[in-house]
Amino acid sequence: VLIAIGRDACTRNIGLHTIGVKINEKNGKVPVNDEEQTNVPYVYAIGDILDGKLELTPVAIQAGRLLAQRLYGGSSRKCDYINVPTTVFTPLEYGCCGFPEEKAIEEYGKQNLEVYHSLFWPLEWTVPGRDNNTCYAKIICNKQDNNRVIGLHVLGPNAGEVTQGFAAAIKCGLTKELLDETIGIHPTCAEVFTTLDITKSSGQDITQKGC
Repeated sequence: VLIAIGRDACTRNIGLHTIGVKINEKNGKVPVNDEEQTNVPYVYAIGDILDGKLELTPVAIQAGRLLAQRLYGGSSRKCDYINVPTTVFTPLEYGCCGFPEEKAIEEYGKQNLEVYHSLFWPLEWTVPGRDNNTCYAKIICNKQDNNRVIGLHVLGPNAGEVTQGFAAAIKCGLTKELLDETIGIHPTCAEVFTTLDITKSSGQDITQKGC
């Protein structure tokens, strides 16, 4: 059983209404624009109290750093809230970066996406004979943008380490072609992303017979 409790936005009794800052009455969170600016131009908000944004400490740190640089350092860089790598550290880790498949369909339309996926078997699982179809890898590609990878998902050992590395590549505009041209490190779990060749739309079997 996985319970994600989340955090409370304790914003109702700190005087925001006095200066006219709007909050989402349902959850107490603060709506902002893409520069973390509230409806009151001189008031900014960052971190977990942002309405519709990720509740992750590294995101808050990055957003705060970039906000300070924009306000006082002449920068124009904004926080990227889409390509954020994150991991659920369950015994079998789950890592992701970019769009979930459902959100990608909402944003781009199913007809404009290609989803590649595969089950895989970590080498260290072969000796104890663990199920070779438990781990899973998936990428979501935008066909209208040179098959750029807009979502990456992995369920397997060390998913956090795998996701962190691919997150940098996604920020650099990773495409399916570039993944295919990348030589995999054998035998690693991350290697699976260099050999994905079955699309979800094809309906082909993705079960594995060996490592």
